[in-house]
Amino acid sequence: MPEKLELEHGRETLTDMIHDRLYRQVVENELLPGTKMSEADVARKLGVSRQPVRDAFYRLSQQGFLLVRPQRATLVAPISIEAVMQALFIRTALETATVQAAVDAGAGRDMTELDRLLEAQKKAIEADDRMRFHRLDDELHHRICDLSGHGYTWALIREHKAHMDRIRFLSLSFTAHDALAEHENIVAAIKAGNGEAAIAAMRHHLSRIAESIARIHETHPDLFDQDQS
Repeated sequence: MPEKLELEHGRETLTDMIHDRLYRQVVENELLPGTKMSEADVARKLGVSRQPVRDAFYRLSQQGFLLVRPQRATLVAPISIEAVMQALFIRTALETATVQAAVDAGAGRDMTELDRLLEAQKKAIEADDRMRFHRLDDELHHRICDLSGHGYTWALIREHKAHMDRIRFLSLSFTAHDALAEHENIVAAIKAGNGEAAIAAMRHHLSRIAESIARIHETHPDLFDQDQS
């Protein structure tokens, strides 16, 4: 039986929904590195035509999740440590700038959404729902970009963080509580109007991904690009 996808009031396209489903499966390791992917198979399973699947595959390949090779099988890409570190550099540069801008623009800005996201993250941890925490983590960082007046920076970050997402998800088994505390420190600094503290908190928060790589590589070496090991 195909797992038919249904659009919700036109809010998402089929391509969006297929992309998001495959994204989650790669990040959660349901689709492991080296897994062969077929447009026809995915289209048949989801009960859709091949065109939105082809578009989703292209988007995933641009993000670094899939290796699309002409005349050869499309494969789920291994985690690239080099790509993780590149994403870390980009995120640190952009998000330390946006968190300072969020502080500068803070007067009169509505911060209740940040509090809501922190509370939702606590509940996700209590429920041991890593994927929900992962999504809420992204929402918080996205919202800070919006508060800074430079919301477009999140689109730049998202396009470069695929391999980082896979490390972040795996690391949540041992870093979720720390990540929440770091988010609380970032939000507190923004509310206090302390740009220096906000930058330091954001830099510390993002830098923890580098500490996680060695631990995850030790337990899941098969998920990584062997040419970089």
